[in-house]
Amino acid sequence: MTTEDRSYKEVTILLVDDDDVDVMGVERAFKKLKILNPIVRAHDGIEGLALLRDPIAVKRPYLILLDLNMPRMNGLEMLAELRKDQVLSSAVVFVLTTSKADEDIVEAYQQHVAGYIIKSQVGDGFLRVVEMLDRYWRVVELPIER
Repeated sequence: MTTEDRSYKEVTILLVDDDDVDVMGVERAFKKLKILNPIVRAHDGIEGLALLRDPIAVKRPYLILLDLNMPRMNGLEMLAELRKDQVLSSAVVFVLTTSKADEDIVEAYQQHVAGYIIKSQVGDGFLRVVEMLDRYWRVVELPIER
């Protein structure tokens, strides 16, 4: 949501990333672009799944920004769990990671991610990614039912 835009859609962002610097970059980009959508942060896949399963912690509709390289449960493991869960299987997920490995890209798309973004190719910090996401959730209809 930008403060000037009347086409605001309340979409919660679940940011699953263990890297504090990357999280601060995303938060700075939201602030700079005056996007006021709530951001909920999880440090790994286990915490991310727990938050998604708590109906109060992450309000629907939501969009997930998922890193792949995390401790305890990595992003690909979290994606596999999401897709097996009848309630969470429709979650819209964008991978935001440092991994350029073809096998990671293929596996992520096999788990039906909406996009795969490599952090090093983001350029101006996370501004371009956040602008793209802001436009995305204004145009598409995200699932709101549990």
